[in-house]
Amino acid sequence: MTHQVLVVDDDPTVSDVVRRYLEQDGCRVRLATDGLSALAAADTERPDLVVLDLMLGGIDGLEVCRRLRRDHPGLPVVMLTALGEESDRVLGLEVGADDYVTKPFSPRELVLRVRSVLRRTASDTPRPAQLLHDGDLVADTGRRVAGVAGRPLPLTVREFDLLEFLLRNPARVFTRAELLDRVWGWQFGDESTVTVHVRRLREKIEEDPSAPRRLLTVWGVGYRYEPVAGA
Repeated sequence: MTHQVLVVDDDPTVSDVVRRYLEQDGCRVRLATDGLSALAAADTERPDLVVLDLMLGGIDGLEVCRRLRRDHPGLPVVMLTALGEESDRVLGLEVGADDYVTKPFSPRELVLRVRSVLRRTASDTPRPAQLLHDGDLVADTGRRVAGVAGRPLPLTVREFDLLEFLLRNPARVFTRAELLDRVWGWQFGDESTVTVHVRRLREKIEEDPSAPRRLLTVWGVGYRYEPVAGA
């Protein structure tokens, strides 16, 4: 299956490099140079993934990502940013990016990140359907959808990956480095990625994210998923 990728960047040199490398990897690529045209392309083209530059004129990449999350909640987004500060990277993850690559970047690394995210959502890769239950929380691993109390959860690709992993490994404590390895497949990287995704997942599965019952912090170590009573 050939994947369609929407690349949003107002620098034609960067766009051309990203396009060529993705096409060499077998993707079909559509280019957009600003936020409004990117949102229009997402509506009409229905891409499989968006590579989104953070620093755009007009509507910036953060706002584009927010709108994509609202209108296309299952659409993966890999953010491309020249901002190297951790706070900027965290902000991109907070608004729903599944991954990020910091400029200057290796085009091969970007392709690997895109391939990793697409592999999680590839419809041509059959997965055994399994329902994972924890009280009123249910995750369908075949369809990659989840819900709590009968209400669908708008999970990103990585949020679902994290939830599935934790449901399969209840009551075990994992460090952020272990989760980065086991869920993201990264042997090294920014561990704040895990922190942000845990926070976002809590906001969706917990009745009170400030006092979580399921996804717990083990201070000084990492995180543990605690099944609810009677699950």
